[in-house]
Amino acid sequence: MQQRKLGPDLSVSALGLGCMGMSEYYGAGNDAESLSVIHRALDLGLTFLDTADMYGVGHNEELLGQALKGRRDSVVLATKFGNVRGPKGERLGINGRPDYLRRACDASLKRLGVEMIDLYYQHRVDPNVPIEDTVGEMSRLVEEGKVRFLGLSEAGVPTIRRAHATHPIAALQTEYSLWSREPEEDILPTLRELGIGFVPYSPLGRGFLTGRFTSTETIPEDDYRRTSPRFVGENMEKNRRLLVTVEGVAARHEARPSQVALAWVLAQGSDIVPIPGTKRMKYLEENADAVNVTLSPDDLAELDEAFAPGKVSGARYGEASMKSVGL
Repeated sequence: MQQRKLGPDLSVSALGLGCMGMSEYYGAGNDAESLSVIHRALDLGLTFLDTADMYGVGHNEELLGQALKGRRDSVVLATKFGNVRGPKGERLGINGRPDYLRRACDASLKRLGVEMIDLYYQHRVDPNVPIEDTVGEMSRLVEEGKVRFLGLSEAGVPTIRRAHATHPIAALQTEYSLWSREPEEDILPTLRELGIGFVPYSPLGRGFLTGRFTSTETIPEDDYRRTSPRFVGENMEKNRRLLVTVEGVAARHEARPSQVALAWVLAQGSDIVPIPGTKRMKYLEENADAVNVTLSPDDLAELDEAFAPGKVSGARYGEASMKSVGL
């Protein structure tokens, strides 16, 4: 597996593994299968693992803790804090207060069974706490040896600049794919100016770009995508038409549409490290092989045109969730 750098000093595999869906949101999980997928990812060289304390209300971190026993040294481990949930999964808002993040970090370390988190993100920006206060306390976790590098998730340009001035930020995590290209306007140029790496989550458009879903009804009832704006009604019908281009490029390369979608993200810069998520061995191995798909300039231009900003129908999230991104 190729290696890339987030910021000047954090080396990671060119593809990571997003672990969220193993615990929540994308239907029922299976811990034994998920552990096998994580171990296979490590064997394939996908050693950049991404989780958060909110995924499954701590379950996902505990799952990774099991998977990492005896293999911790080969992994770059990323987790997040800030989206607060109650014991029954209820959402309790966003918290970036220094006292809270310190408690959250200690709880994550315990669930993960590790002494240090390699990359610690603020999951969402707390509009009620100055970013300097939050990142300042995060920097003290670095000084204490509990965290190696700091990151932000779904932060806007002014916040990124203020955070980076407080303590170097290694990576920003934000949704980015063929059908979510908003970061290209001002986020990516800012990251490159400051020397911050970019970690796109949902680089397969929450599975849409794989071609698996032909209508809303093909999504399981216990899967949150069934009510997600881009997957319902007329939006789904319009977005399905965009896949023709991906499928055409994939056919020319004798590849899967998912591999073309990931190859497109990888081609956007060596400072970009996508973290496709899966809980299925078949999809893991397909995703890993995307690093071997090389798109030509004509391929890239064709995909850029088909998914030009404004052509995708529907918002990334529902109205309430969109209020917490880009702060």
